[in-house]
Amino acid sequence: MNAADAWTHATLPRLDKRVSRLGIAFNYGLDAAGARAALFDHGMQYVFWTPLRGKGTDVLREALAADRERYVVAAGPTLGYWGGSFRSFVDRSLRTLGTDYLDVLQLNWLGVSSAWTEGTVDALRELRASGKVRAIGVSIHDRPRAGQLAADDAVDSLMIRYNAAHPGAERDIFPHLRGQNVCAYTATRWRKLLKRPKGWEGRVPTAADCYRFCLSDPHVHVVLTGPKNLDELRENLSGLDQGAMEGEELEWMRSFGKVVHG
Repeated sequence: MNAADAWTHATLPRLDKRVSRLGIAFNYGLDAAGARAALFDHGMQYVFWTPLRGKGTDVLREALAADRERYVVAAGPTLGYWGGSFRSFVDRSLRTLGTDYLDVLQLNWLGVSSAWTEGTVDALRELRASGKVRAIGVSIHDRPRAGQLAADDAVDSLMIRYNAAHPGAERDIFPHLRGQNVCAYTATRWRKLLKRPKGWEGRVPTAADCYRFCLSDPHVHVVLTGPKNLDELRENLSGLDQGAMEGEELEWMRSFGKVVHG
């Protein structure tokens, strides 16, 4: 493995699968042609899939049929308060995608739209034991709670908010990891990191800079991008060609993030 491959790809420890470090979400407007470009032309492999939004489902199904082991599909029900909702979600998803398993089944936005209860956790573990799911995880904004879940080895995967304006995972989550898969999202802080804040006179980051910042931390395996169109997809992917941030560039990004955070 050369240095370039070590930067552009990572092995997800709980899945033992090597993937491109920029993952894709189809639910921000990317059309089917853009989804095809992402999966077939640009080699993107980690997919955060939501069945009710986006136009990439048919393309994803085609990709999985061609080479199932190449891709990682992470998904979960919109509301996750009951164990039965996870069982039915998985069965529907497997039929829709034409696959035998999901790579990651997660409680989405834990504490807001899903709950860590005996029923939900038992359902996730049961589905993992059955082989219908290979890893269980959460998406979560509560960093201390995420750190505790990691320390307790309660989950296989963490999908967390991490960007230059919200770098707190470096303190609250990363030191507590026990080999979990880590997927970062909101790299551009909902595009606020792409706009010049009042009083800032320096360079303003591009979306590619935001993804590079996240990927420069070795604890992060994958960062999600949600492009609206093919041009945005290509711009975001260009960050992988530029390598990790170091030194002055990393300090510039952190300084900008502090100003944006306010």
